[in-house]
Amino acid sequence: MISIRLWLTALLNYLLVSAGWFPTYSRVEATFHRPNIVLILADDLDVAIGGMIPLKKTKKLIGEAGISFTNAYVASPLCCPSRASILTGKYPHNHMVVNNTLEGNCSSPAWQKRHEPNTFPALLSRHAQYQTFFAGKYLNEYGNSEAGGIDHVPPGWDHWFGLEKNSKYYNYTLSVNGKARKHGENYSKDYLTDVLANASLNFLEYKSSSRPFFLMISTPAPHSPWTAAPQYEKSFADVRAPREANFDVHGKGKHWLIRQARTPMSNSSVQFLDDVYRRRWQTLLSVDDLVEKLVQHLDTSGELQNTYIFFTSDNGYHTGQFSLPVDKRQLYEFDIKVPLLVRGPGIKPNQTCQMLVANIDLGPTIMDIAGHSVNPTQMDGMSFLPLMSGQGNNVTWRTDVLLEYNGEGGDDGDPSCPVLGPGVSQCFPDCVCEDASNNTYTCVRTLARGANLQYCEFEDSELFVEVYNLTADPFQLINIAKTIDQEVLEKMNRRTIMLQTCSGLSCRTPGVFEPRYRSDARFVLNSNHPRARELLKSLK
Repeated sequence: MISIRLWLTALLNYLLVSAGWFPTYSRVEATFHRPNIVLILADDLDVAIGGMIPLKKTKKLIGEAGISFTNAYVASPLCCPSRASILTGKYPHNHMVVNNTLEGNCSSPAWQKRHEPNTFPALLSRHAQYQTFFAGKYLNEYGNSEAGGIDHVPPGWDHWFGLEKNSKYYNYTLSVNGKARKHGENYSKDYLTDVLANASLNFLEYKSSSRPFFLMISTPAPHSPWTAAPQYEKSFADVRAPREANFDVHGKGKHWLIRQARTPMSNSSVQFLDDVYRRRWQTLLSVDDLVEKLVQHLDTSGELQNTYIFFTSDNGYHTGQFSLPVDKRQLYEFDIKVPLLVRGPGIKPNQTCQMLVANIDLGPTIMDIAGHSVNPTQMDGMSFLPLMSGQGNNVTWRTDVLLEYNGEGGDDGDPSCPVLGPGVSQCFPDCVCEDASNNTYTCVRTLARGANLQYCEFEDSELFVEVYNLTADPFQLINIAKTIDQEVLEKMNRRTIMLQTCSGLSCRTPGVFEPRYRSDARFVLNSNHPRARELLKSLK
C-alpha cells in the first residue's frame, strides 16, 4: 500500500504540471513510477565454503522474498578488477583494470577519464533521471593523491560517501561529497558497517520523493582485517573452516603455484585460517543488521514494493582449499563464485535460478530496470531481468562466461621464500605463496545441457591448461586437460580466444555446446588482438 507521503508527492507533481511547472505530465509520471534500486556489495564474500550461513536475515529478507542465483560468477577474483566490471558491465580486457594498484589502472586518472563517465550509475543519473547515493568501498586506490585524492567524486553520484582506499572497520577516512571526514576507533561513532547503514538510512529519509533512487552500499565485511563489532566478538566460538574434499590436499595436476603449497598445512596455518573463518562470519553479522534496517525502513516508508534490492559480492574466498591458507585470486569455484540474491517488483518469492550469470550483468540489468537500453552502452553483460520476472523459458540465455586474472609478483621474490625465486607474492611464513606473476590465466566457465565445465589457459612458459568436469568432480580435484576429447579441447581454446577478444554484443555469442555455435575463428570481431591474429593466421 502506497504511503501518504508518496501519494501527496504524486498529487503535488500533478498540480505543478497543471500550473505549467513541468513541460509534460507523461515524463514526470514515468519517472515517478520507475522502480527504486538498491545494490549491496559485500567484500570477499564466498558462497562455496559457507559464507552465506551467518546471513540469516539477508537470506530471509532478500533471498526468500525473491530469487537466488546459484551460478553467479565474477569476471575476475580480485577486488578492483571485479568492481570495475560491476560498474562498467565489461570484462577486464575492455576496462583494463588488471589489479589493485594505481599502475594496474585501479582508480587511475586513465580509468577516471575513460570509464567513470560511462559507468551504469553515471548513466542512471544522466539518462534515467535517478538520484544516486554511494556509501563504502569504491575501488582500492580511490583517494590516491596521484589520482585526484578524496576531492574526486566520480561522475553520476549525487551523494558520495566513499572510503579512502581499501576496507577498514576503524581509523579510516571518508570522502563525503569530496570533503575528508576522519573516523577513529569509537564503536558507536566509527564502526564502518554501521556508519554506512546510518548514512544510507539518512539518505532515504531526506531524499526527494519525486524521483526514483539508486542506492549502493559497499561494506568492508568480510574483508580483512576481519574486525567484528563488540557485541559479535564471541560469536561462532566453535566454528571452524569446513573440511571438504579439497581442504588441505595437494593440488596434483594443477598449475605450479598450487602444487608448491605445503601439504599437509602447518598447525599454525590451520589455526590461523580457522580463526579467520570465524572472524569473517562475525563481521557479517553487522551486514545482516544493515540489511534488516534497510528493508524495515523501505517497508515503513511504503517504498519496499517498488524497490529492487540486489545482494552480492566482488569475489569469493578460500580457507585451506588445496592447502592455500587464506586469499582469493585462484580460478576455482570458491574464489570465482559469489552469492546473488534479488527481490523486487514482479519477482515471486522463494525462487531459485540456475542460469549462468556474471557480475558484468549487474549494470545491464539495473539499466533495464530503469528503462534504458543496454546496447548503446557497449556493455559486455546481459540483463537478467527476464529471468527474475518469470520469462526465463522465453529467453535465449548464455551458456558460458569469461574469467580473467593477471598474476602479481615482484622481480625480487619473497625474502622468506628464496627457493621459489622471483615473481611470487602474498607469501605466508611457512613459504606458501598465494600469487605469482605467471598466475595469469583466462578461463571459460560453461554451463549447458550435458556440459558443466571449466577450461583455463595460463600465460606462462608451460602454456599450462586446466579443465574440470564439475558434474563428476565438483571440488575440482582432477584436471582432465590430458584426457578430454581433443575436439572439445580445440573448440574451448577457440572459444577462449573469441571471448578474450570480445566487446559488447560479440561477448554474447553462442557457446561451444549450443547448436548455434560457430567454431570458425574468422568470426572473431576484434582481429587486432594478438591471440586472434595468431589463430586467424593459422587458418589461412
